[in-house]
Amino acid sequence: MNVRNLLVTFDLNYMEPFKVMISSLLINNPGEQIEVWLLHSSIPKENLNDLNRYLEARHVILHPVTIDRDVFENAPIKKRYPQEMYYRLLAPHLLPDTLERVLYLDPDILIINPLRDLWNMDLKGNAFAAASHTSMTDIPNDVNRVRLKTTHDYYNTGVMVMDLTKARKLIKPDDIYRYVRESIIRLMLPDQDIFNALYGSATLEIDDAIWNYDVRNYSDYLFRSTGTHDIGWVMENTAILHFCGRNKPWKPDYSRRFGILYKHYMSLSKRS
Repeated sequence: MNVRNLLVTFDLNYMEPFKVMISSLLINNPGEQIEVWLLHSSIPKENLNDLNRYLEARHVILHPVTIDRDVFENAPIKKRYPQEMYYRLLAPHLLPDTLERVLYLDPDILIINPLRDLWNMDLKGNAFAAASHTSMTDIPNDVNRVRLKTTHDYYNTGVMVMDLTKARKLIKPDDIYRYVRESIIRLMLPDQDIFNALYGSATLEIDDAIWNYDVRNYSDYLFRSTGTHDIGWVMENTAILHFCGRNKPWKPDYSRRFGILYKHYMSLSKRS
């Protein structure tokens, strides 16, 4: 059986949402052998031990990787540009050389259908695969192309397949640090902007309606699909629901579409 390597980066505040995400993944991907690589710098040992017990009970192997702050001594680091923003960008150099491919997932995600086709996807020579989020017009993409001086759509980096072998050759830390210093004024979502500017051209675009569904944009998906992508279609076809933005479904006042579904998986994640 192939090992499915999953990459995550979060702090203690996202421990419980991660448990919901991994529970939903396991429920809808039975039989897959999952190993989780967690890049972090501040999660206490007792919390890592608790997470390890949680995952061991579900036959998932945890590899916590504590990042030494000295690694980023040459990086521009400020309140808006914390050390942690570099983890996803520099993951190919922070993970063991023996790893060849990982799937990166944000913790504010639900997996509601199988991921096998994403794990096995042919990247067609690219280092990455990611989705550009749907909107009723192409204005957001046009704005980001001008802002970042790119020609491709603007990729959301909350879901990414990484060919680590290719990415290790492509990504140079000094290139990233230099870009940050030269582009501070125009960076809105720093790590995502950096990825798009430097590595978007090495990224295979995948269907966001399947692999990175922005739950805020239900009306946009419905409109662009001429009514096809309704709730029933999503439940049958979408693999990844992404709860982007500040309003999160684990908060008591969350009232948007798919919130009840999230609460259901949150309940399941707490069962022994």
